[in-house]
Amino acid sequence: MLETQHESGLPVVWQLRQTTLRLRHRPLLMGIVNVTPDSFSDGGNYFDPDAAAVRALQLEAEGADILDIGGESTRPGAQPVDHDEELRRVVPVLERLRGRVRTPISIDTTKAVVAEAALAAGAEIINDISALTADPRMIGLAAQYRCGVCAMHMRGTPQTMQHNPQYGDVVEEVFTYLRDARDRLTAAGIDRERIALDPGIGFGKTLEHNLALLRQIERFHALGCPLVVGPSRKRFISEVLGDMGVDRTAGTLGVCAALARHGVDVLRVHDVGAAAQMLRLYQAVGEGR
Repeated sequence: MLETQHESGLPVVWQLRQTTLRLRHRPLLMGIVNVTPDSFSDGGNYFDPDAAAVRALQLEAEGADILDIGGESTRPGAQPVDHDEELRRVVPVLERLRGRVRTPISIDTTKAVVAEAALAAGAEIINDISALTADPRMIGLAAQYRCGVCAMHMRGTPQTMQHNPQYGDVVEEVFTYLRDARDRLTAAGIDRERIALDPGIGFGKTLEHNLALLRQIERFHALGCPLVVGPSRKRFISEVLGDMGVDRTAGTLGVCAALARHGVDVLRVHDVGAAAQMLRLYQAVGEGR
């Protein structure tokens, strides 16, 4: 039987379709490849399939443990795209990467038809910001393919999520949501060791909500699933620094170092090379999980 947890209760693997990701004393890096014209940070840079494939290969070379490919922007206020357009964006990239990367690929989508096409093209993870609720076919598809799943918390939709989000206790409410998502997925036949959970930094949260979640991120280890956090280049970094025009790379690395100290399993980032270097130095000076 596959050992899935440390004696501490923390998971030791994230089981994907073909790959077993071993969770180490430092976080794994999920490299972001946005095949979109309008993502908040790099929209348009990799909209061409060839450019996106080159970017994915670059991230793998820089140390990405997972490549997360998405064809629909989820920035605040972003307008949805239909499934045909999303397929047109991501499938050519997946086809260009087939046989060229060893790093497992994640498809960032809420649409089952897009996820299925990506899985057919070799993807190993469904990364769904709706926690597999937006499309009624998604849970059954994930169970059928026995793929990895990342279920995220979001309040509202990308169009509405930043319209005055309110919580009584954001940490407990997000924790309960993710616990219920985990239980819903396992009840549908998705193996527990295939499920990762993401508190959704920046998705229906204010600055104070984001900081509360990050400060208390160890609370989420009690869920017993790999923990994915995506702080990369998010608005809250500029808000903390008091400069909305600041380059957010250094701020991202500061947050990632803090998350590494608190045992987060996977960091979803744009700047894989910089994050990989930071983690190597973090490890070298004796800090660890």
